[in-house]
Amino acid sequence: MGSLKLIFGLGVIVAALFVCFKLIPPYFSNYELQDAIKTESVQSTYSTRTEEDIRAAIIKHARDYDIELTPKQVHVVRNGGIGNGSLTIDVEYSVPVDLPGYSTEIAFHPSSKNTGVY
Repeated sequence: MGSLKLIFGLGVIVAALFVCFKLIPPYFSNYELQDAIKTESVQSTYSTRTEEDIRAAIIKHARDYDIELTPKQVHVVRNGGIGNGSLTIDVEYSVPVDLPGYSTEIAFHPSSKNTGVY
């Protein structure tokens, strides 16, 4: 009976590690993308970059983290002028996760808004 509990316990631990192995990388990539979006928002508020240039930069950052984005998934809105307006960047994407016997998609919505100080 004791060895059966041990085998069952080890099975549960292995299953939990496998699920973590599948779930942690998408969340970590999203965290890194969120940080890149925040940095891009702060820097682009005070620059003359167009919304298309900002969108292209976000898509490039996403590729660095193995996230495939299309221009339709990245929304960039600039209100007001450079340095005295606001810049909002919203991204919507999902990542498929395949587990044995179960498949799902995790939806992510990283965003950032920065307002100029002038």
